[in-house]
Amino acid sequence: MKGGTRSRPPGTDPSGKPADAPRRHGLARVLSKAGVCSRSEAERWVRAGRVRVDGRVVLDPEHPLHDGMRRIQVDGLEAAAPRRHYLVLNKPRGLVTTARDERGRDTVYRCLDGSGLPWLAPVGRLDKASEGLLLFSNDPEWAARVLDPQHGPDKTYHVQVDRVPDAALLAALCDGVVEEGERLRAKSVALLRSGTRNAWLEIVLDEGRNRQIRRLLAAFDVGVLRLVRVAIGELQLGTLGKGQWRELEAAERDALAPASADSTRGNAKPPSPLSPRERGRG
Repeated sequence: MKGGTRSRPPGTDPSGKPADAPRRHGLARVLSKAGVCSRSEAERWVRAGRVRVDGRVVLDPEHPLHDGMRRIQVDGLEAAAPRRHYLVLNKPRGLVTTARDERGRDTVYRCLDGSGLPWLAPVGRLDKASEGLLLFSNDPEWAARVLDPQHGPDKTYHVQVDRVPDAALLAALCDGVVEEGERLRAKSVALLRSGTRNAWLEIVLDEGRNRQIRRLLAAFDVGVLRLVRVAIGELQLGTLGKGQWRELEAAERDALAPASADSTRGNAKPPSPLSPRERGRG
């Protein structure tokens, strides 16, 4: 009836398709989600004619694939999902957090040169002038849980500022400000130590926004001299040297991103149409 609510046929999803119908995903997304390469890299491979699906060259990165129904090859080799890796890096200042920089600047991947690892994506970001704890993984579902704005772990920073703040300023940083339509605030701020002209603060964030700490402090006319991320959740940067990295222990990995109920039921990600054979080099 016009204007009425039409009930959904049983056994269908909101789009009207059968609930158990195979899901479709673009070819580049499938390669990226499997941890074979980044999505942008996958798009370049496809457009260059390096990718075959069921023996046929496909040039469209958005070419749809059904779950578990296709054979994918890159340069004639099976595009098998590599072994999952979970890394922590002590990012040095001056590197940008990207795989490919259009301006030719050094990236964080310089620290992974010669490691023999498969492609890994940064889990979160640190800007060029920032340093400290940065995670990498080729497990996109784990990364999504770490970055989840509601359930992801807090992030702790040690920040050197160009003044000695008083209690009122520390409280104001937690109250926050609205800047360019975004609410910027810290979960907690504590004074670590101070000199005559500058001080070190410990700032904890429970949400992630672009350049959040720098923008928040700038709103109170406070300049940042150094910004170091020292912890994500219970994971501490510790004594890891600048530019050095290590694999996370299983307990560290699981503490950062406990498996959700959906993932334990097998619903957190679509089954990959790639071969289960591993080709990890690390």
